[in-house]
Parts: sequence; structure tokens; C-alpha cells
Amino acid sequence: MKHEFKTNINCGGCVAAVTPHLNGEKAITNWKVDTQNPQKVLTVETDDLNADQVCALVQKAGFKAEALS
Repeated sequence: MKHEFKTNINCGGCVAAVTPHLNGEKAITNWKVDTQNPQKVLTVETDDLNADQVCALVQKAGFKAEALS
């Protein structure tokens, strides 16, 4: 399942800060942040996590994430 989120992850340093949190979650198979997109879209592929759980991981890293419909 693929989830997309509007975030405030807007640079390489931000991506580096969130990487250990997302890479450390075994349920996430792939993720990326499009920092060129005005909404800084985070795309997460996972079989087990719902959007709220992914948002919680991003928030734990110190960033905001809002699910895109």
C-alpha cells in the first residue's frame, strides 16, 4: 500500500533527520520525499502501517505530515 503526505521536510538535512525513523520501521518497504514539490510530498510504501502510524513516525522525527487524499 502506498501513502502520500504533505510535509515540512524541505531539504537534505531534514531528509537525513527523518531517515533513521523511517528506515528503522521494518513495516516500511520504501519511502522518498519530493523536496522539489511545493507540498514536500512524502511517499511511503508499507504493507502493515496506516496513514496515522506513518504520521506518528514523522512527528517523532520532529516534522509534520498530513495525509493527502
